[in-house]
Amino acid sequence: MKLTKIVATLSDKHCEPGFIRSLYEAGMNVVRINTAHQVPEGALRLIENVRTVSDKIPVMIDTKGPEIRTSALGEAIEVKQGMSIRLFGGNGESHGDQLFVSYEGIHSVLEPGNLVMIDDGDIALKVIHKTPDHLVCDVLNSGLIKNRKSVNLPGIALELPSLSDRDREYIEFAIAHHVSFIAHSFVRSKEDVLAIQEILNRHQSKIKIIAKIENQQGVDNIDEILPHVYGVMVARGDLAIEIPAEQIPVIQRELIDKCINQRKTVIVATQMLHSMITNPRPTRAEIADIANAVFSGTDALMLSGETAYGAYPLESVQIMARTARVAEQSREFMENKNIEPHNNEISGFLAKSAVRAVASLNARAIITDTDTGKTAIYLASFRGKCPIYAQCYDMQVMRELALNFGVYPEFISVETSKKQFTKVVLERLLNSKYLDSEDLVVVLAGNFGKKVGPSFVEVSTAQNLLQSTL
Repeated sequence: MKLTKIVATLSDKHCEPGFIRSLYEAGMNVVRINTAHQVPEGALRLIENVRTVSDKIPVMIDTKGPEIRTSALGEAIEVKQGMSIRLFGGNGESHGDQLFVSYEGIHSVLEPGNLVMIDDGDIALKVIHKTPDHLVCDVLNSGLIKNRKSVNLPGIALELPSLSDRDREYIEFAIAHHVSFIAHSFVRSKEDVLAIQEILNRHQSKIKIIAKIENQQGVDNIDEILPHVYGVMVARGDLAIEIPAEQIPVIQRELIDKCINQRKTVIVATQMLHSMITNPRPTRAEIADIANAVFSGTDALMLSGETAYGAYPLESVQIMARTARVAEQSREFMENKNIEPHNNEISGFLAKSAVRAVASLNARAIITDTDTGKTAIYLASFRGKCPIYAQCYDMQVMRELALNFGVYPEFISVETSKKQFTKVVLERLLNSKYLDSEDLVVVLAGNFGKKVGPSFVEVSTAQNLLQSTL
C-alpha cells in the first residue's frame, strides 16, 4: 500500500466519472478544485461526479486569497526584452504598452528597482520610474502577458483583505455542498485563517482549513498559523518567486518537520511533474523531487496542471504513486520523539506502543477505530512503515483522514465492539489480498466506548485475530 497521499487538481472541462475513477484506482486520494479557474456550476458538477465514483474521496477547494492578478479586461500583451511598459493599478483594459493589475495602489507601494513577477515568474518587470498614477517598467525577458495571470511583488508586504467577495462565495458554496477542505491561498498570519473559521463557525461547519504558505510572511508566522489549521500546503510556485529559489528546499523541510511535530497535515505542491503536462515521461529531477518529499515525511504530494489540463493525467498519477511507493520502502523508520503529546495520555501511550510494535515486529497493518480522527492522526505522525486502517463513525472524519499519511479510512454507521470492527477489517483485507493470514497485525482498540478512546494494543497474526472474533 502507498502511504503518501496524492492530491490531484481537476477541472470541470475533464471530469467524467470514468476519468475520475481511473485516477482514483491509480492512487489519487483527494480531488482539488482551483476556484481561480472555475465557476460554481462547473465545480458542483465536478463534486457530483467525484461522489458518483466514491463517497470516500474528499474534495478540497482552493480560495484565491489576498492575491494580485493581471486585469481580466483587454488583450494579451506581447513584450520584448528591453522594451518599456506602463503599469497601472485597477480594472482597466490592458493593451499595447499599457498593463493593468488588480491592486489599485500598486504605484504607491513600489519604488524604482523593485521587481514585478508575472505568471509564476515567467515574465519579470523592473520599475525604473514612477508617476502619480502609474509605473514605468523595463521588461527583463520576452513573453506574452495574458489576462488574469498571477502577479508577485518580491519583498513587498501588502495590506490586502484576507478574503475577496469571490472567496466568500466559494466558502459558502463549500459549506452548502459538504466539501472536506478549504485551502486558503497566500496565508500571511493567523488572521487570514480566522476570517474563514469565523464563517465556518457561523454555519456550524466542520470543514477543515489548509493554509497555503507561499510568501515570506507565511513562513515567518508559521508558528502562529499552525494551531488554527488542519494542515499546510507548501505552495512552492509563488514561494519561489517571493523567496530566493535556493532557500525553498530548506523551507520545505522545516515546514514538513513543524507540521509532523504538531500533528498537522502537510502537502508539498507545485510543478512536481510539470514536464508531464506535455510529455509522457518525467525528468529525473522530478522523480528525485517526489522521492525527497517522501523521505522528508510529507503527508501528501499534489498535482496541478498535470491532471487539470495536461496531456497525461493518468500517467502522472501512476508515476507519482510508483515513485512514492519505492521511496517509502527505502525510508528507514525513525521514531520522532518531538511530536506534540496526544491530549489523552492513555491514547498517546498506546499509539506509540502500536507504532513501536510495527517497527520491532515488522507487522503489516495497524487496525483502529476513531470518532474524531485524533488517534489515527497521532498514529500517522510517527510515519511508520505500514498502513493504518481506521474505522470511522463519521463520514466527514473518514474523508478528512484520506489526506493523512498512511491512513486508509472506512465508514462504520454504528458503534461496534472491538471484535466486530476487527472482523470486518480483517475479512476485507484478506479477501482483497492486502494481507496474508500469517501476517502480523496490530490492533489499537478500547473496551469502554468510542468517547473514551483506546485502552489496549493487541498483536498477532491476521488468522489468530480473526479466529478470536468468532
